Amino acid sequence: MSDHALRLLREQPHLAELAAFPFNFDLTRADHGEAVRLASGGPLEAVAGDDTGGTYFVCGDGSVLYADSEGSAGIIGNSVDEALEVLVGLPGWHDHLGLAPADGEEKIRAAVAETEEEIREYHGIDDERAELRAGLGLPERSPVELIGLLHAALLRTEPDFLLLNAEEGGAHALLDRHPRPPLWEAVLARGRTDLTLLREGSAWDEVAEDRARRALALRAAQFDRREGDLPLLRHLLRHEAEASMTDELRLAAVLVGLHGHAEDLPLLYEVRETDFDTWCGLGGMPEPGADPAELGRWARDLDDSLFGTDPSDEPLFTWTGLAHEQGLVELARAALIRRLDDIDFRAYCDARDGKAMERRDASQLSPLVHEFEQLGDTFQALRAQRLYVPLQTRAWDRVSALLRLARLEREEGRFGAAIRTLTSLRDTLAEPDGGAGDGDGDNSLGHWQRTNLGAYIVEEHYALARTAAIDTALADEVRAVTAAAGQLLARLSGTARANAERHLAGTTDIRTDTRTDSHTDTGANAGAGVSAEPTPPQPSAG
Repeated sequence: MSDHALRLLREQPHLAELAAFPFNFDLTRADHGEAVRLASGGPLEAVAGDDTGGTYFVCGDGSVLYADSEGSAGIIGNSVDEALEVLVGLPGWHDHLGLAPADGEEKIRAAVAETEEEIREYHGIDDERAELRAGLGLPERSPVELIGLLHAALLRTEPDFLLLNAEEGGAHALLDRHPRPPLWEAVLARGRTDLTLLREGSAWDEVAEDRARRALALRAAQFDRREGDLPLLRHLLRHEAEASMTDELRLAAVLVGLHGHAEDLPLLYEVRETDFDTWCGLGGMPEPGADPAELGRWARDLDDSLFGTDPSDEPLFTWTGLAHEQGLVELARAALIRRLDDIDFRAYCDARDGKAMERRDASQLSPLVHEFEQLGDTFQALRAQRLYVPLQTRAWDRVSALLRLARLEREEGRFGAAIRTLTSLRDTLAEPDGGAGDGDGDNSLGHWQRTNLGAYIVEEHYALARTAAIDTALADEVRAVTAAAGQLLARLSGTARANAERHLAGTTDIRTDTRTDSHTDTGANAGAGVSAEPTPPQPSAG
């Protein structure tokens, strides 16, 4: 991508002045005023701004991203040269974001001419345009060509150039409002191609032995069902069973079962018996020898409740998971961030109006955390978990949510926040009902000391103490966390204590007095044989 024009603007003040006025590409206005970053983590350099508070950024591949002052952003050129062609050739380009080549030459020319006449009422653009084009070596293109360039660039904004507020994590809106294809269409493209190959009798093993391709082919078959597909569906079902219980295994079983052939019952039974997970996941399946009509009813019931033939009815997480499996990470990330932003905005509105979050939104937060973690995006996972924590009413659920929040904060390097979160967690352990004293009580944490939850709590305290030790400003807080870790470990009993000590081996100095019964739990001061003050943690990245 060429930066020839940008270099000339930086070298020749007269050309830079022309670009700034009347074409509003001002090198002296490159400060956007707030920290932003690309969701992909790609490089971003502010190079110019305009008099409305908008900023022009150059991305890693040379593309120019424009972000306005109202929270919208979009790619406007594949390079600075191309972006300047648009800005100089369409000085009222903001008014033309809704135009597309499909609108036709007559409509495009009329719209551009009307905007330019309005501009000419205040200042000249024609001589200035000719001079700047000549000085920068920009070609003279028609308005129709320029709208085509702008339109194509705008459509490239997502997923690779999704702009975020660097502190809060919310995404900027799209600069334009042109319709985009749904997520499922991009995700299914490879699956449809492979399904065609399978139907032609080729690539059976190549597709079936590749987990991602097999899953996509099955999804393509879900939405394009044909009578002749039964042999290839059987083939895919056999291979999917090797992955144990998956949504696609259940789908393959349903698609085979819908054909209602008795000879498929032994195969389906064999798949169900693969392991315990498949036995549970394919529960209710008719046994070999059953009436084929019973097989058809079983398949139809599952199809109606879990699958169907409309891809737009599938949950978002189906498509983001499949996108991730294909390596379409930014496509999955952009869709998940947009969903989280929607939930975050509605939660804000509900809180402002004194209402509880909608159940549908609340139910998606934990899966969002999981999906972001699968993508390696701890920052966005942390955003979702912060919304999730206040929704937990049972003490056990609050502690579990706080534990996950503390871990995410630690992994993001937000040690002070993680220390505060663990303090809230310990407060909940001490007073599960929040000190309400209403007599009802919350007994869900009654035996936390004997469970894996107790072991995880202790492990997270020690993990935070080790990593936060690199921040000398938190020395006192780290010592408090270390002391709390020892006290919590002393309260564990049975398998929970054994698990915690096993996982902590080699990371902290846990000294046990063999004269003390480590399986006894008598409250906060129990387990005195375990040192409440392990060796001070050393700085560690782990």
